[in-house]
Amino acid sequence: MSGMAALLHLDGRPVEPAGLTDMVSLLRRRGPDGKGRWLEGPVGLGHTALHSTPEAVGEPQPLERGGVVVAADARLDNREELSRELELPLSTSDAGVIATAYKRWGERCPERLEGDFAFALWDSAERRLLCARDRFGVRPLYLHHQPKGLLALASEPAAILVLEEVPYRLNEARIADFLVTQLEGVDLTPTFFEGVERLPPAHLLTADDGGVRRRRYWELTPGPELRLNSDEAYAEAFLEAFTAAVRRRLRGADTVGAMLSGGMDSGSVVAVARELRARSGEGPLPVFSAIGPDPATCVETATILAAQAMGGLEPHSVSHAALDELMPELAELGWAVDEPFDHHMAMVRAVYLLARRSGVKAVLDGIDGDTLLGEGSHLRRLVRGGRWLTAWREAVGQDRFWGGSYPACRELVRAAYQAFTPPPLRKLVRRLRTSTDQLRLNIEKSLISNEFAHRIRLGERLEALAAHAPPGSGVELPTERAHAISHPYLTVGVERYGRTAAALGLEPRHPFLDRRLVELCTALPGEQKLGGGWPKAVLRRAMAGRLPEAVRWRPGKEHLGWSFTTAVLRAAQARVEGELEGGAELIAPYVDATKLQRQVGGWIEHGSDARAEAALEASVLAAWLRRHALRPRLDPASNEAGLTYTQSRGEVP
Repeated sequence: MSGMAALLHLDGRPVEPAGLTDMVSLLRRRGPDGKGRWLEGPVGLGHTALHSTPEAVGEPQPLERGGVVVAADARLDNREELSRELELPLSTSDAGVIATAYKRWGERCPERLEGDFAFALWDSAERRLLCARDRFGVRPLYLHHQPKGLLALASEPAAILVLEEVPYRLNEARIADFLVTQLEGVDLTPTFFEGVERLPPAHLLTADDGGVRRRRYWELTPGPELRLNSDEAYAEAFLEAFTAAVRRRLRGADTVGAMLSGGMDSGSVVAVARELRARSGEGPLPVFSAIGPDPATCVETATILAAQAMGGLEPHSVSHAALDELMPELAELGWAVDEPFDHHMAMVRAVYLLARRSGVKAVLDGIDGDTLLGEGSHLRRLVRGGRWLTAWREAVGQDRFWGGSYPACRELVRAAYQAFTPPPLRKLVRRLRTSTDQLRLNIEKSLISNEFAHRIRLGERLEALAAHAPPGSGVELPTERAHAISHPYLTVGVERYGRTAAALGLEPRHPFLDRRLVELCTALPGEQKLGGGWPKAVLRRAMAGRLPEAVRWRPGKEHLGWSFTTAVLRAAQARVEGELEGGAELIAPYVDATKLQRQVGGWIEHGSDARAEAALEASVLAAWLRRHALRPRLDPASNEAGLTYTQSRGEVP
């Protein structure tokens, strides 16, 4: 991922070069391959470059072209189509394509772009700033707006907060969201800082003499359900779209690798990617895996090893039992997270660190195949359609797949309740549970103090989250799937991967979030999502002969994330204890001290995952608050992104 920044003084004051320079310096980790800035009167653009594609090397940014200046964090999927239509050389950078697209289509240009992007564009003739973020929020874009004053945008909040004229105040509501973990996806705009927002995915912002305006430029609109004549036809249609999605993300082949777990999603990406590289005569695909120490006792490790044996791969693995080589960098990255939510990303962080040390700049992964190919209400629809026997068989098969975790009778009763209970009644029940039981249970189960929960109106935040619940019975399956894909949970998950990768100067690439593939999967009928109790049925059929059978027909799911988190946690025991003791005063306004002592006490000796989780959560919050109790400033001697801290102006509690 590259970094971009933009400043506009809406009152006409000229931009101070020092402020823009500070913003660019704070984004240097995102773009270690080059930096630049451009200023003209009240506007300034900045950029830091990560050269993950050949075209990025040839045109430094900010890029000025015919009265249009662009700073972009972008990788366009349809650049070949756009280049033909716009009569541009194929060597044109993505920023150059965006500039020319704007000159052709104006504010509608984001609608014509496909891929991952966040950009700021200044039109000198119209005196207009245009900024946009891609459809699924893969590339971040943060903003601060003072009416008739400052408009600042950047790839990271820190690059906005470094400006002296931007208030540096914590958003306590987001701290509550962290303590009550499910609230991470409560909305698409808030950050941990008051006055700094995220521009939502698929939105653009324009600023000129008429003011600042935002609008959505794209929405996932479901079409009719796709009907083909056989399972094989569905598998072929899926494979065609999926292969195109992977191919588009292999650009810059000498710098691209892939994550490889033991599951279907990343395994399918790797299987297709290695096939594409073999056809084009390129070398083996570097793949990076997180494993356990013993494949005989760990199904995830065994299936990863089976996948690594496919051929055409250059495997790299890291075990949670052998992290010494990645320490202490791995541990330090965990303490320096941009958001407390990222503290659970130890496994992904270890894989990214391994990739960076191998010289890779972009990493393909398998998120978010679970959402894209989720079966959703398939059982409910079978029951509602009177297909009870088929529903029973699917429920039995599903329970078998998950190892008895989803008893068929229970799932069938739940499906019947959802199918035949009037939607208004279900909505009422959900609202009553949210406002009473759910509020109480969330306070009891988390470390949040009762006083803080009520002060922050936690119940209202839980209701806001519940409003994102799936639509009731009666809607078509494509509409339901589109709703699931548009849920904030998908965005915040992608953002977490992005922050974790950016800290290491890497670019994550998500084939399952290809717009054309998403639209196809939205239209697939339920039996292509769940077939014979097997989830992702169409993907399993499409991977016949491509993925090892041990991966393709592996039941259940085993995730090693917590094993990596606890390994790093135990290696940093002294740091955890120090943060809990030294940060007690900092977390006191938010955390119930009695619950903390009860849930954390003896977390090492007790060997409890719940106690270790509570210790990690509290210590990470304490460390994060300590860092932000001092306002980050750049070292004026180096003016680089090595941060020092000066005392805050009393704005941080």
